[in-house]
Amino acid sequence: MNHSTSHRLYEEAKKLMPGGVNSPVRSFRGVGGEPLFIMRGRGSHIWDADNNEYIDYVGSWGPLILGHAHPSVVLAVREVASKGTSFGAPTPGEVELARLIHGAFPSVELVRLVSSGTEACMSAIRVARAFTGRSKLVKFNGCYHGHADSLLVKAGSGGATFGVPDSAGVPAAFAAETLVAEYNDLASVERLLKAQPGNVAAVIVEPVAANMGVVPPKPGFLEGLRRLTTEQGALLIFDEVITGFRVAWGGAQALYSVTPDLTCLGKVVGGGMPLAAYGGRRDVMERVAPLGPMYQAGTLSGNPVAVAAGIATLKTLQLARTYERLEDTSAALEQGLRDALRRADRKATINRVGSVMTLFFNGGPVNTWADVERSDTKAYAAFFHGMLDRGVYLAPSAFEAAFVSLAHGERDLEVTVEAARQVLAVM
Repeated sequence: MNHSTSHRLYEEAKKLMPGGVNSPVRSFRGVGGEPLFIMRGRGSHIWDADNNEYIDYVGSWGPLILGHAHPSVVLAVREVASKGTSFGAPTPGEVELARLIHGAFPSVELVRLVSSGTEACMSAIRVARAFTGRSKLVKFNGCYHGHADSLLVKAGSGGATFGVPDSAGVPAAFAAETLVAEYNDLASVERLLKAQPGNVAAVIVEPVAANMGVVPPKPGFLEGLRRLTTEQGALLIFDEVITGFRVAWGGAQALYSVTPDLTCLGKVVGGGMPLAAYGGRRDVMERVAPLGPMYQAGTLSGNPVAVAAGIATLKTLQLARTYERLEDTSAALEQGLRDALRRADRKATINRVGSVMTLFFNGGPVNTWADVERSDTKAYAAFFHGMLDRGVYLAPSAFEAAFVSLAHGERDLEVTVEAARQVLAVM
């Protein structure tokens, strides 16, 4: 494929932006090579600046559950944008979107719209601290909740593991407020809570880990978190920025029947526009200004154009058999990839929950960050580029997810699986 225009744009972009990109994973550092500059998308396909066509399994990293340029979303955005793009004042659409969120997530009794998943998680943690009067936070190794200072933390050492900064510019004092447990390891959480009695405000978790690749919760893990936080008087925060409206209409909390105190939403809820939300128990959310003393604000929060895209997306997801169709398509893709791996006699693990999946070049099982780290990233890079050369666009990182949309059809799956067979045969 000819990528000369993307190359030219990248060379120019590097002079103007850090690394030539506005988000690190877009840089292709995880797989080598140079990023493609995307010009347009429709349905399950995208076209780059050189007019090369790809079947897209990135889907803007999850939001485009309906596919690119879905007619109902495009129409909604056009209609609202023609009346004004921002007011900094309440709009009727905000009420409608809040009603849809509450209908899908009964645990979200009050909701606040924001502009990004980072903002949603940061704010949920702040209100948890305001409500409990405590300062410590427990997060999980390998889980990502945005780039707020206290969340860019990796595991430290010792029995009661304190976090240490995982990014330059994060003061050690901020990281010290964060305790790091191991995903799918309840005992590690219990140790941290017992070591800090009465000091932990909240435990925040991706109910299905998806930022170290897809790692489902083991049976009893989420239930155990609910029990431990209740016993210790801490709040349980589900970061459903990826899983919300993606793995089920009511997110992972509906799929696994575990109710958190606070929920963070993003991605699908904005229909591909910059929109996110956090919400939960009424008594907790009543601490948020203007009702309470926890201050959080945003000029573009509840932006009418973003809200319109979100409403159109959620209403489409309410149509009959939507999630059944997503499951059928995703299961067929998983089976096709498993067959391709078997033919090539390659040891690999596919983790999937609904329409989110990751192929790890790892014999498995993959249940923890330690398991993920044992994956062969060089093999993934070779697979990624082989698939790209055959017109299949996957995440440019071994530790990200592939997203199936309602726009992916039988022919897309056939082409994808055949491409995988060809690539695996020569790796």
